[in-house]
Amino acid sequence: MSSQEPSKLSGQFHSVKGTAVETIGDMTGSQSWSQSGKEEHVMGEGEYKAAQAKGYAEGVSDRVTGYKDSVVGAVTGDKTQQATGNAKNEKGQTQQEINKPA
Repeated sequence: MSSQEPSKLSGQFHSVKGTAVETIGDMTGSQSWSQSGKEEHVMGEGEYKAAQAKGYAEGVSDRVTGYKDSVVGAVTGDKTQQATGNAKNEKGQTQQEINKPA
C-alpha cells in the first residue's frame, strides 16, 4: 500500500498484477517471482479493503449528518436544509451500498 489514501482501483490493480506475477513465477519455477506476486496480491487486497472500509464509514457519517439536517430543517420549517439533509442522507446510503463488505 502507498503512503496515500487507500484506493479501490489501485488495490485491484496490485491484486491482479500480483496474481499474474505469481502465476508466471509458478510456471517458470521462479520462487522469487511467486513470492513477490503473492505479496503484491495480498497488499492489493488489503488496500482495496481499506478503501472499502473508508468509503463505508464516510457513508455512515453522511447518513447521520444528512438525517440530522433533515430533522432540524423539518422542525424549523427550513425546506432547503431539509432537502439538503435528505440528499446527503441518500448519498451516504448509496456510498454504504457501494462499499458494503462482501
